Amino acid sequence: MPEENFLISWTFPEFILPERSRAWYVGAILIAVVLLFYAVVTSNFLFGLIVILAAVVLVTRQAKEVDEVFFGLNEDGMQVGEKFFEFKEIKNFWIIYEPPQVKNLYFETDSLWRPRLTIPLQDANPVKVRRLLLDHMVKEDLKKENEPLSEALGRRLKL
Repeated sequence: MPEENFLISWTFPEFILPERSRAWYVGAILIAVVLLFYAVVTSNFLFGLIVILAAVVLVTRQAKEVDEVFFGLNEDGMQVGEKFFEFKEIKNFWIIYEPPQVKNLYFETDSLWRPRLTIPLQDANPVKVRRLLLDHMVKEDLKKENEPLSEALGRRLKL
């Protein structure tokens, strides 16, 4: 994608692999074993299958190579990887900037499949990004002052 067509652009990792200690892995294995035991005792085999699938996802995600995703804003909308969103598809945005833990740009979209997009700001200037979005009539949600609970829990639990 030619970066000269964008008012601002950067790349960010597709996902962040948290650094996990040996104790984290031991704890995760113990929790999984206890949950599997509970699933067998209560004859809830669907729950047991979900626990196994979650473990498989965590292991395979750890082994996966992290790709870089392109993000750019232009006069018509924003490019996120291969997907282009027109500004009219964006309900609102908000920025949570609490370095070094959280430096994210969030978008609420009209999409049923992915109503919230999280874009790590990396080294982008959050003030400039905010100004560009406001200049293009994207509504800012000033009520959202914290990162979403699901992301905060995921970060704290190193998932």
